[in-house]
Amino acid sequence: MMSVNTESHAAPVAPSAGVPAPNQPHLRRVLGLAALVMFGLSYMAPPTVFTTFGTVTQITDGHLAAAYVVALATMLFTALSYAKLSRAIPAAGSAYSYTQQTFGGHLGFVTGWTLMLDYLFLPMINFLLIGLYMNAAFPAIPGWVFALVSILLVLAFIALGVKFVGKFSGVIVAVSVVIIIVFVALSISYLSGNPAPSVTAPFGFGSAGASPIFAGAAVLALSFLGFDAVSTLSEDARNAQRDIPRAIVITTLLGGLIFIVVAWVGGLVIPDWHEFTALDTAGIELVEKVGGPVLSAFFIAMFVAGCIGSAMTSQVSVSRIIYAMGRDGLLPRPFGKLHPRFGTPVLAAVTVSAVSLLALVLTLEIAATMISFGALFAFSMVNLSVIKHFFWDGKLRDAAGVLKYLLLPLVGFALTIWLWTSLAPTSFIVGLCWMAVGIAFLAVRTKGFRQAPPKLTFG
Repeated sequence: MMSVNTESHAAPVAPSAGVPAPNQPHLRRVLGLAALVMFGLSYMAPPTVFTTFGTVTQITDGHLAAAYVVALATMLFTALSYAKLSRAIPAAGSAYSYTQQTFGGHLGFVTGWTLMLDYLFLPMINFLLIGLYMNAAFPAIPGWVFALVSILLVLAFIALGVKFVGKFSGVIVAVSVVIIIVFVALSISYLSGNPAPSVTAPFGFGSAGASPIFAGAAVLALSFLGFDAVSTLSEDARNAQRDIPRAIVITTLLGGLIFIVVAWVGGLVIPDWHEFTALDTAGIELVEKVGGPVLSAFFIAMFVAGCIGSAMTSQVSVSRIIYAMGRDGLLPRPFGKLHPRFGTPVLAAVTVSAVSLLALVLTLEIAATMISFGALFAFSMVNLSVIKHFFWDGKLRDAAGVLKYLLLPLVGFALTIWLWTSLAPTSFIVGLCWMAVGIAFLAVRTKGFRQAPPKLTFG
């Protein structure tokens, strides 16, 4: 059995197991660093900054850029924790695997189950958005028709394998970057003739202080789930120990900088959120103000394409979490099997598509309230897992160890909890109910917690 080296210090690593034997179907290692970053950025969907522009600008009273700075700072600490653990525990499963290895199977399952709330509904939100935007362009066709077609299309793409998804993600990210560059350039041109009152105003705090900024950042934290998505592809990466940690940090930084720049420029173009006629479509109004109806129509088309890319990457990620749980017996074993030809977890992907059918009946507002709870809970557990794995169990307690494996993850944990407590009460109601269902399911599977769930082990 081979152990896995961590960073410059050697912390205890689980023995080799959990990865399918050579004669069994296994995930294909085809993704390099660039493809992993493209995957993460596509999952983050850079144009998503326009979809929440009006809502979060209202929450922060015109200080959207400041909320993105807070969100990026918080997510960077958490991304560093993900990077450390991805070297020590390089397997599909993300926060589920990390918590399972450090705190045991029961808490690992609860973390994975809670995080699945995000992953299960993120594809659905993309399908909802596709239906809304396409219905706006073609009012004669109901939105649910576009949503259903996109669900089936994404499922077909995923069945072709993760390499195809990686290539598609690269195209979507490239187009998204072009849109953002054009928007920023047109905004600068607009501001040259209509100067803003203050170029630093979007980064300031309003009269209510930091509370609205953190409330906005709690919503925006979901935009950074791309680095968590990257961590689920450890068994798809050619060199997981080297590339996964790098891709996690690069994805977080690049995505955060894009969000901040767009929020800053947009805040200068329309400094008062009261100018928007509809907060849900504020992004379209913003684009039309600097680029006219032609750019607005192009933006809608590219936004729909971005939603498809984000739906694909998010569905791939949750399929791998379900696959990891099925492989270890925490879910029925068929979920842990791969298609013999395509090497993909088809049953898990079909299950996610079935959940996404809720896009045909739910509203965007209801779906969005179900996400934040799980993400921030999982991020908190990952930060604690770094402390447990390296500082507590690994006894890496020299000066460098205290900084890297205690202080930095503690700051990440504290910031994440602060954002968590800034969520709306609805998020806690839905999240706690979902968590209670997971705990009840685990109690049945383990005969009242008397049996330990199987643990993931890696080599």
